[in-house]
Order: sequence, then structure tokens, then C-alpha cells
Amino acid sequence: MSDNVVPLKRTNGGEQPSLSPILSLTATPMNQVNSIILDRMQSEIPLIPALAGHLIAGGGKRMRPMLTLAGAEVVGYQGTRHHKLAAAVEFIHTATLLHDDVVDGSEMRRGKEAANIVYGNPATVLVGDFLFSRAFELMVEDGSLKVLKILSSASAIIAQGEVDQLVSQRKIETSEERYLHIIGAKTAALFAAASRISAVVAECGEEEEEALDSYGRNLGIAFQLVDDAIDYDSEASEMGKDRGDDFREGKMTLPVILAYQRGNDEERRFWQDAIAGFTTEDEDLAHAVDLIRKHDCVSATRERARHFAQRACDALNIFPDSAARRAMVQAAQFAVARGY
Repeated sequence: MSDNVVPLKRTNGGEQPSLSPILSLTATPMNQVNSIILDRMQSEIPLIPALAGHLIAGGGKRMRPMLTLAGAEVVGYQGTRHHKLAAAVEFIHTATLLHDDVVDGSEMRRGKEAANIVYGNPATVLVGDFLFSRAFELMVEDGSLKVLKILSSASAIIAQGEVDQLVSQRKIETSEERYLHIIGAKTAALFAAASRISAVVAECGEEEEEALDSYGRNLGIAFQLVDDAIDYDSEASEMGKDRGDDFREGKMTLPVILAYQRGNDEERRFWQDAIAGFTTEDEDLAHAVDLIRKHDCVSATRERARHFAQRACDALNIFPDSAARRAMVQAAQFAVARGY
């Protein structure tokens, strides 16, 4: 992709984008979703709600269930089926986070110790499995085979994306195209599914389904691009995780891919050693950040994120202007402007 990407258009008078409009829009149904989440994470085994609650109660933007709720507003859905489905979406996301932290050996999540550090890897994996199961229970209760197909397919794609990322780890030759394919699976698939099911429960046509799917998919890619940029651009206190996690794990994210492409021979040798796991000390991370800044790779990554966020906004153009549509546009703008 060229660096000459059209900048994201602002639709809110040039003000800093905010999640406030979509938070306000979805506040009432989100209370219902949160009640379902709290109810369905309970178990007669005390460790299960304790460990699940450690992550679920730890904050997070609830972006994915929020998209289900906002999408329902955009298409004018008046029912309540989407409440359980939004909870299922959040359970799928939470389960993947628990599993990811075990795979990555993460020490922090949402500003506090990761569940695997507090409770151990076996319990964290098993509670992740429990939450996946709860998600599928909620889908079955909804009764729509189409919804079940969308969310179950997304779950499979996410798992494949995570495996693909694992296979690409410590491989310096990973291309930008391969990277975008990975994040399209591991992150964007759930964003797309969460958005699309709103049109399904509202019994909209294929065009509306595709529009919401495109919005979610492009927003998910933009969201992950910014996450990967932040890993080389923000302090851990802002992010809620350790700065440089991706670097130490040898993950080929876009800032690294671009720095390697743009570097001279000496810089490329550094990246080869770093991604292979030979140079991962604090001073190596500092040098990596310097090289990424030297070649403007964080800005280039954010520019690509703006490109995908604009595609997300454009996908909503088939819907009439409304507070819900404007809130979803601002959410896309916020996703690329955020620093955490």
C-alpha cells in the first residue's frame, strides 16, 4: 500500500473524535448486556467467575458488543435479541484474550496483572474455554442459524489468525500483505461479525448486512494497526500493558515491517537479530524505537489506519443520516486518533 493515503475526513466540525456519542447511544442496552455477561459468567466452581471477572471487570472499551448495539440502532431494530448476542461477542473476545495472554506469556492486561500471572496458565486456558462455551449457548438460545454461522465462522477465523501470527513470529521476511491478512483474521473478523449480526436480527437485506460487515472489518483493521503503532509509541501506563511486548515476542507488526524495509544494511542486521530473539534487552528496544521514529513508521502505520477507518465510515453511507450513524463514524475516527 502506498504511503499516500487519503486522510480521514472529520464529520464533527474538526473536534477531537470521541467515543462519547456511541457510549451514550448504547448506554441503556449495554446495561442489559452487562447484566447478561455477569449472569452467564457465574458457575458453581468459584474459580471460574473469579478469573473471568478479573479480566471482564478490568475495564476495556467493550468496542465489539458496542458495535452490535450501535448497528441495531442504525438499522432501526426495536427488539432485544441483540443483547444476548452482544454478550456472546464479548465472551468470544474475552476468551481469545485469556488464551492470547497464555500464548504470549503476557504479564499485564488492562493496566493490571494478566489472569495467567494471577491464576496460572492451566486455569486461564480452561476459563477461556468456558467463556467460549457460554458464547455458543447464547447463540443457540437466539435460535438463528444465520447468526450462529456468522459468529461461529468468525471464531474459527480468529483462531486461524492467531495460529498464522504464531507461525509468522520471528520471521523477518513477513510482508505487509501477510501482516494485513493476519490482523484481518485475528482482530477484524470479530468486529465484522459483531456489526453484521445487527442487520440479521433486524431482518435487513444483504446490502445492509454487507455494509455493516464492511464497517466492522475495516474498523477492526484500523484498530489493530493503531494498537501495533502504540506498542512503539506510548508508555505502558497509558496502554495498560508492557511497552515493547511485541518487540520481545518477535512479532512482525507493521512498524517493524516498514522499519526493516526502509532501513540500511546495518539497521536490517539489527532487526534480523532482534526478531530472531538475540537482542531483546531494554537498550535494544530503545534502539528499535529510535529506528522506527527515524523512518517515520508509527506515522505511516497510523496513516494506513486512517485509510481503513475512512473505508469503514464510507460503508455506512447506504444508511440515512442519524445520531447512530454519526456515532459510529466518530467511533472509527476515535479508533485511529487514540493514544491508548
